[in-house]
Amino acid sequence: MRLPKPVIIILISIIAALLFIPFLGRVHLFDWDEINFAECSREMIKLDDYSRIYVNFKPFWEKPPMFFWMQTVAMKCFGYTEFAARLPNAICGIVTLVVLFLCGQQVYDRKFGAYWALAYAGSLFPNMYFKSGLIDPWFNLFIFLSLYYFILYHWKRNGFDHVRLAKDPVTYAAWAGIFMGLAILTKGQVALMIFLLVLGVYFIYNRFKQYFNWLHALLFLVVAALITCSWYGYETMKNGPWFITEFLKYQYRLFSTHDAGQKGFFGYHYIVILIGCFPASVFAIPAFFRMRYSSRYDKDFKMWMVMLFWVVTVLFTIVQSRIIHYSSMAWFPVTFLAAYTFYKWEHKEAAYKKYAGVIAAILGILISIVLISVTVIAMNIKKLIPYVHDRFAQGNMEADVHWNGWEGTAGVLMLLTVVLGLWWLKKRAFSRAAWTFFGGTALVIFFAAALIVPKVERYSQGAAIDFLIQRQGEDCYVTTLGYWSYAPFFYAQKEKPTNPNSYDESWLQWGDIDKPTYFISKVDRVEEYTKNNPSLKELYRKNGFVFLKRMPASPDIKPGSK
Repeated sequence: MRLPKPVIIILISIIAALLFIPFLGRVHLFDWDEINFAECSREMIKLDDYSRIYVNFKPFWEKPPMFFWMQTVAMKCFGYTEFAARLPNAICGIVTLVVLFLCGQQVYDRKFGAYWALAYAGSLFPNMYFKSGLIDPWFNLFIFLSLYYFILYHWKRNGFDHVRLAKDPVTYAAWAGIFMGLAILTKGQVALMIFLLVLGVYFIYNRFKQYFNWLHALLFLVVAALITCSWYGYETMKNGPWFITEFLKYQYRLFSTHDAGQKGFFGYHYIVILIGCFPASVFAIPAFFRMRYSSRYDKDFKMWMVMLFWVVTVLFTIVQSRIIHYSSMAWFPVTFLAAYTFYKWEHKEAAYKKYAGVIAAILGILISIVLISVTVIAMNIKKLIPYVHDRFAQGNMEADVHWNGWEGTAGVLMLLTVVLGLWWLKKRAFSRAAWTFFGGTALVIFFAAALIVPKVERYSQGAAIDFLIQRQGEDCYVTTLGYWSYAPFFYAQKEKPTNPNSYDESWLQWGDIDKPTYFISKVDRVEEYTKNNPSLKELYRKNGFVFLKRMPASPDIKPGSK
């Protein structure tokens, strides 16, 4: 029975919602980025200023506002909660899977669309990021849609043998511009850089043959500019060019320097994609090599996706900072190529490659061992404390977290997924193999998010977050000593300071403070702050964190000076 397209879209949406929405609020937001972005959105609401981004009630020029606008809508509906901070990406997950199905159907057929959506939903990091409060899922989707509509524009203008392109080239060029504008509003001009680099590589691949009309290219740029000027232009007219100038300077620094602790090895992003995009990364490998093409647009679309992969991975290998989500745009071509492999195998347009099954077995078993080991180690973690020499890590390991063994279900399920998937591959039942590998991995992530991640979070930051939540509504200052965190702003629900001295850490430690001040430090760093400052009184220690308090010198509450 052939289901109507609207019914398929509804089914995909329901399945995606069941995968991505449950447990969004089960675990606290993680430092840095998740809490950072949520705090930007909270302060937008507190300050009633939606054109400029703030953190700690100071201008924060690192990101445009699009994602924060989404979060503010969610927070106005659900409060300043983890659920609200992550809901925009859960919605993005639903939209992304529907988009991939529709794109796959447009270029190939429904089977391919289903494979592509399945590959994205059933790979580790692509799935997990839809449960996060990070910017990248929407950013990547907008870039992909911009490139996709430009490909359709190219096909329509140049007479590719594709009969289902009903719109004229101008329409496709305009839609490409709209989505590019949204991408720039989400994370910045790197979106246009990626887009233009892919177009440039395609231009070289086609031996410098012009495949677009300059007026259409101008239309694309004008539409993208009009979208971005809804913020760039308004902010400049309202507050002058300073904020936008600082934002552009930051974008330049992003590519020319690396942040402390974020300089990885040269092949960093390829390892991240291989492991983090499992199992799609493994099954994408055969598609990098030549296969039999069924049509001109079949070959062309594959080449676009291969070029997108190499542009993203090479570009962010050149960039000094090594951060996982920098190469996350590559997840679109990787999942496409994985779907392409299964599609070609099933249609007997490519020979099955045994090495794909071998690599899938090795990585899948390793992942299952890691997941099971997490549970086994956690159940015996206190026995390992004497063998760990980092004092803060020792404190983390002392957290009172109950593990009952059921958390290992995710690892067992991963192992069963690999075994059954390999069985179907051996039988050359490629459709069943695809559903097993990707569907099973999606369930593994679902159970890991429900059973493992909340307990792991209790070790890493749980005690500090609990302390901050207790400070909500209290007229006080809260800050960290010896390390940086955005958690005091969001989880203590900080109000806009009335005393500018409160931004000065030394004043909070030594000055004539005007209200109680709380400090969070770590056991291996606290002594350098307390040994010569008797006014810092230790409240208690828990899980590697030390909680301190300093009271005003007198009961007369009045602004002090340094």
